[in-house]
Amino acid sequence: MTIDPRTSVIKKRFSNIKRVIAVTGWKGGIGKSVTASVLSLILSKKGKTCGLLDLDFTGASDHIILGAKDVFPEEKNGIVPPEINGIKFMSISFFSDGKAVPLRGNNITDAIIEMLAITRWGKLDYLIIDMPPGINDTALDVVRLIDKTEILALTIPSIIAKDVLDRSLELYKRLKVPIIGVIINNLLHSKGIGAKSIPYDDKLEASLGRPDKLLKTKFSRSLEKIISELFLSV
Repeated sequence: MTIDPRTSVIKKRFSNIKRVIAVTGWKGGIGKSVTASVLSLILSKKGKTCGLLDLDFTGASDHIILGAKDVFPEEKNGIVPPEINGIKFMSISFFSDGKAVPLRGNNITDAIIEMLAITRWGKLDYLIIDMPPGINDTALDVVRLIDKTEILALTIPSIIAKDVLDRSLELYKRLKVPIIGVIINNLLHSKGIGAKSIPYDDKLEASLGRPDKLLKTKFSRSLEKIISELFLSV
């Protein structure tokens, strides 16, 4: 069996990153990308060195949420992510010319390995990964290649979604991947923490693309309170 030499490079790239949090969910349109982006902004505001990696190859949207315009990674012994509001940001959107990337099977794995291997994050307190929906090649590759990955999961309160959620979380448990908590619509459930509510914010949509306004939304303030209790105090 041939061992891909890039996997050893990935370990080196991630050696100076303290925590890797994968924001994941099993349905589209549940606020996963907004949560990952705002979470990164909050951590940066709190003085944490933070990176954001958008691994949703077909539906990358973090660059829209952050208002990432006129920036591009620097090529220097790999790829150095540009900084946006203090966040080191990397996305397939830099290379896709605004189009979806039609990857399947081994091509997805190869693209993920390449992105993880070439990106030079440097020293980070947190790397937030915005995952595509579902338990798929991307999800399994991330936990296989980055052994320090922790899961923050999102879902919606429906019978079908809960069933998919339960099965997906069970898989992560079997893989011994730490699960930080689950955000169910505007409620967060986590062992020992209980339920926390994020109220509906009618100004959130209008704040997309403007990080300064995003940090002033009810959504951001509520998320900040939740993550402070969930893992920032750890």
